Amino acid sequence: MTLHSEILEQPARLEGLLKNQKQAVQEIARQIRARDIQYVFLTARGTSDNAGRYANYLWGAYNGLPLALATPSLFTYYQAPPRLRNALVVGISQSGQSPDIVSVLEEGRKQNCLTLAIVNNPDSPLARAADLVLDVQAGEEKAVAATKTYTAQLMALAMISAALDESASRWDELAAIPALASQTLTLDADIARMAQRYRYMRQCVVLGRGFNYATAFEWALKLKELTYTSAEPYSSADFQHGPIAMIEGGFPVLAIAPTGKVHDSMKAMLSKLRKEHSAELVVISDDASTLALAQSPIPLPHPIPEWLTPIVGILPAQLFACHLTSVKGLDPERPRTITKVTETH
Repeated sequence: MTLHSEILEQPARLEGLLKNQKQAVQEIARQIRARDIQYVFLTARGTSDNAGRYANYLWGAYNGLPLALATPSLFTYYQAPPRLRNALVVGISQSGQSPDIVSVLEEGRKQNCLTLAIVNNPDSPLARAADLVLDVQAGEEKAVAATKTYTAQLMALAMISAALDESASRWDELAAIPALASQTLTLDADIARMAQRYRYMRQCVVLGRGFNYATAFEWALKLKELTYTSAEPYSSADFQHGPIAMIEGGFPVLAIAPTGKVHDSMKAMLSKLRKEHSAELVVISDDASTLALAQSPIPLPHPIPEWLTPIVGILPAQLFACHLTSVKGLDPERPRTITKVTETH
C-alpha cells in the first residue's frame, strides 16, 4: 500500500461509506434533532482540521448551524474551557489518539452536551469519549500523508448534513460522487506530466473560497508535508488584503475554482493575477474559461453540486502533491520529521 494507491482507492471507499453508514448517519441526525442544539463546537488537528473548515461552510449554509472551531489548549494547558451550553461537540480525527482532541469531548460530556466522534478507529480514545460515533471506514491508511481518510471525513460530514435536512435529492447527489471521483482520477498520468514543470518550486500560494476554502488549506498542507514547499493558503478575498503584493512574474499560484456562488470572484482574481501580475497558474475547475487562464489547467467533471466539490476537487490536488514529491526526488512514503499519528496535548 502506497500513498499513490491510497489516493486511487478513494472512490471505492466513498461508495462503501455511503452504502454501509447511511443508517448510522440517519440515527445520528435523529439524536441531534432531538436536542436543543444551537451551534456546533468542533475540535480537530491537521488534515482533520481542514475537514472542520468544510463543515463550517456546509452545516452553516444547509443546516443553519453556526460552527466554532475549538482551541484545545484551553482544555489542556490553560484548563479554562468555555461554556458549551446547547452545543453539539464534535471531534474529527483519523486515529482518535490525540489527548487534546479527546479532552474537548470529555469536557463536552461533563457539561451535558451531545458529543460526536467522526473517526477512522471506532475503538480509539476519542470514540470512547463520545456519545455518538461515526466510523468513516476508510480502511488502514499506511501513508503518513492523509488522503482517503480526509475525503471519507468530508463524505461523513456531507451525509450528516443531508440527513439533518431529510433531503432525498441531496442523497441522490451524494450517490453520484464515487463515479465523479473515479472520473477525476483518470487525470493521473496528465498530472504526473504536469508536475515536471514545478520541479524547482520552493514557494507558492493556494487559493480557494467558500466550500473550497478547506481545499486550499488541505492542498497547501499536502505540499508542505510531502514536497517541503512553502505553500500558503488563502481565501481569495483575504488574499487581496495585502498578500497579493508578493506576486510577481512567474510566482506560482494554485487555485481551486469550481462553478458555484463564489466562482465569478475566483475567476476575476485569477484573471487579474495572470494579466496584471504574470503569475504562474495551476487551476482546478470545471469551467473552460477559467481553465483557459492557467498555464496548467486541471479539469473537473461537470456538473458537480457546489457543496460536494471539495470531495472531488481535492483528488487532483493530492495527485499533484504526490507526483511533485517524486519529481523532486523525495520519498512520498517517508516525509521527514513527521509520523502517522501525532499525539498533541
